[in-house]
Amino acid sequence: MTMQSPNPIVQVIPETAPFSEEQRSWLNGFFAGLLSLDNAGVTALSPAENAAVMGGAEDDGAPWHDPAMELAERQKLAEGRPLPRKLFAAMAQQDCGQCGYVCETYSAAIASGAEGRLNLCAPGGKETLRAVKALMDDGGSAPAAAAAEVTPTAPAGPAGRSRENPALATFLSRRKLNGAGSEKETWHVEFDLADCGLDYIVGDAFGIAAQNDPRLVDAVIALLGARPDADVAGKSLHQTLMADRALGPAPDALFQLISYVTGGETRAKARRLAAGEDPDGDLDRLDVLGALHKFGGARLSAEAFVEALDPLQPRLYSISSSHNATPGRISLTVDAVRYAIGSRPRWGVASTFLAERVAPGEKVPVYVQRAHGFALPANPETPVIMCGPGTGVAPFRAFLHDRRATKAPGRNWLFFGHQRRTSDFFYEDELDAMKAEGLLTNLTLAWSRDGAEKIYVQDRMRERGAELYAWLEQGAHFYVCGDAKRMAKDVERAMIDLVAEQGRKSTEDAVIYVTELKKAGRYQADVY
Repeated sequence: MTMQSPNPIVQVIPETAPFSEEQRSWLNGFFAGLLSLDNAGVTALSPAENAAVMGGAEDDGAPWHDPAMELAERQKLAEGRPLPRKLFAAMAQQDCGQCGYVCETYSAAIASGAEGRLNLCAPGGKETLRAVKALMDDGGSAPAAAAAEVTPTAPAGPAGRSRENPALATFLSRRKLNGAGSEKETWHVEFDLADCGLDYIVGDAFGIAAQNDPRLVDAVIALLGARPDADVAGKSLHQTLMADRALGPAPDALFQLISYVTGGETRAKARRLAAGEDPDGDLDRLDVLGALHKFGGARLSAEAFVEALDPLQPRLYSISSSHNATPGRISLTVDAVRYAIGSRPRWGVASTFLAERVAPGEKVPVYVQRAHGFALPANPETPVIMCGPGTGVAPFRAFLHDRRATKAPGRNWLFFGHQRRTSDFFYEDELDAMKAEGLLTNLTLAWSRDGAEKIYVQDRMRERGAELYAWLEQGAHFYVCGDAKRMAKDVERAMIDLVAEQGRKSTEDAVIYVTELKKAGRYQADVY
């Protein structure tokens, strides 16, 4: 496969959105004007029309587009903006693509009426959903022309290219990456794509339509007091809860339903929970099972209960393999999420599905989510610097395998870190071999639990600041993958500091330097 360079302009309506080619073409024209995007391959609105739509601001710079910023701060920055911008500020700002859009185009689609589903922002969860609902209730209405002409139809295009139209891939295997003594549970997971014919580019993500844990489903049905084989829209209640409905944090609609069938203080509490309040200080424990336990006196029909639940959303994972290196196969690097709230164990839906429940040979609904501005440079001679602690190493393992398979001559530098070298050095043999053969010019490691002082990847960046800055000055692209709230922010802070020190710049000029790297597509992030 020929490597594709990232588009420097955000694609207005991605190929994964559930529209036909004709609808997508119309929407591209509409949103290009609405969002003031250039080079979208369509004719934008005039400056005067743009100013009117945008409330007088043709280019507001989206200062809220920062995944580390809290929702309240983002919303404050968007005060006084038109509805699409306020909705944009309410999103999680990760541009993860899990909704089938990026944050900006999903917001614009909601504002225009082209997208009626308000709960697709998985990273934002209930917080984003409440903010979006409030904005839409506060005067949000779809332009008549847009609402009339761009109602989504059945998914078009080949299977496996959108969340609405997945393909079936065969689960092959899992192997644990942690050694003895690790506090983590991380798995290398592989799928066979031969039967479904999917391919991908390094930097893309892989969507998994996982099923809920049957233990949780059985417990929910027992508390509901319903029969597992009760018919719900042509499927059994058990089948519906396994594959179609989310059983995580209880949605506001469930509390609303409970308020309709209860009375007195119980009804008042349910209404307060539906409004986002926490009357008993236990909101963090109220997943669907917890809500049923709390309101044990509520008698809910199976149909009404299912209707009140959110759809079970697919989960996206960074791909850790290269189609050029291993065509027909794909791998992921997955942390199994397990924790306890009170006395109850909780499990990540997709991560534990991949870690223990799906069996080799089983078919799983999957799709490839094209990356939005996260890909190797178009020029194979360009040096790359990759910063990926923990499972953040996944896309960079893919990058390295791809650079090896395509014989790209550019230098490669990986910063990897975790807790302990003896138990958490993922892909140690592979990376050491790449270093020995010269594919990896630099392999810089950071371990946070191996000594009295915690060392992180951003600390190693500062230590190697002179060399890192020299690579940037020679045209290197910089990549970071991992936690948006802390790690990615700390890495950016370290980058600004070392640019200021090594480039003899003021902090303000160093910020401008890093900002220009981002604008040029030379500083790319895959955060979650």
